[in-house]
Amino acid sequence: MIAVTGAAGFIGSCLVKKLNIEGHSDLVLVDDFSFPKKNKSLNNKEYFSKIERAEFIPWLNENTNQIDFIFHLGARTDTTEKGTAIFDELNYNYSKTIWQICSKNNIPLVYASSAATYGLGEFGYIDNHDIVEKLKPLNPYGISKNDFDKWALNQINQQSAISNQPPFWAGLKFFNVYGPNEYHKGRMASVIFHTVTQINKTGSMRLFRSHRPAISHGHQRRDFIYVKDVVEVCYFFYKNQNNSGLYNVGTGEARTFLDLATNTFKAMNLTPNISFIDTPADIKETYQYFTEADMEKLKSIGYDQPFYSLEEGVKDYVQEYLAENKLW
Repeated sequence: MIAVTGAAGFIGSCLVKKLNIEGHSDLVLVDDFSFPKKNKSLNNKEYFSKIERAEFIPWLNENTNQIDFIFHLGARTDTTEKGTAIFDELNYNYSKTIWQICSKNNIPLVYASSAATYGLGEFGYIDNHDIVEKLKPLNPYGISKNDFDKWALNQINQQSAISNQPPFWAGLKFFNVYGPNEYHKGRMASVIFHTVTQINKTGSMRLFRSHRPAISHGHQRRDFIYVKDVVEVCYFFYKNQNNSGLYNVGTGEARTFLDLATNTFKAMNLTPNISFIDTPADIKETYQYFTEADMEKLKSIGYDQPFYSLEEGVKDYVQEYLAENKLW
């Protein structure tokens, strides 16, 4: 069986969909299932059982012989959260325990890291293990993800490394993911989701103003990746367990927020009506103005699937899902 943590969440529920498409229904889904709005993402999906996040570790310890692979996507993902205790608990210590169980019982593991680990990009956006210790994430969320990456790499660098790591592992540094099943994410939902919501309410969209003289309003650039591409990469690692390590998961092409909003209007068959507001004070100082994944490492191990362009991804998301409030 395959275990998926964070299974009711955005990427997790889309991965469950992908696994179902590929013929897998022997799935153990793990999450905090106390949020009805989020749980809707699992409607019409096939799985073997659901286990509460708090109960999964003891269950796993008792049932390791039943689990063939773990996708550990569950995490606290709020980049505006300032407290560190919740990140230590869910993103660091919980992940360490899962890693240790996988190592002891020879269970392959794919886990969610994040492009937030790169901070302002002082060392580039290259998924090179050598720079992980140098990275300077901008918020507690990014710090927690980088702390676990550092801990994982430390395990494989120890002399008894073979017993300190799963038989295969991959830490996936997700860039700006958008797509269906993010309805529950509130402020953390993608700009596309918020654009459609604002257009439906007001007929217009407000983007964050640039606070850097060299960058025009709306020309902050991010590597936006469609969630359908993200789960393709996840499944690639399930099928190809040969090259453990950290991997970027982006398109390799940064695009502006203005491009993103303009294409959202276009997908809704509307003329763009875009204005600008100040970046909120609680994120202004830690706001990333540029991210772009270096994708050569993933390509070098045989991943050759094309990524959705921003235009293609936005059109599919808006017209096939947001227009009718559909899940995937």
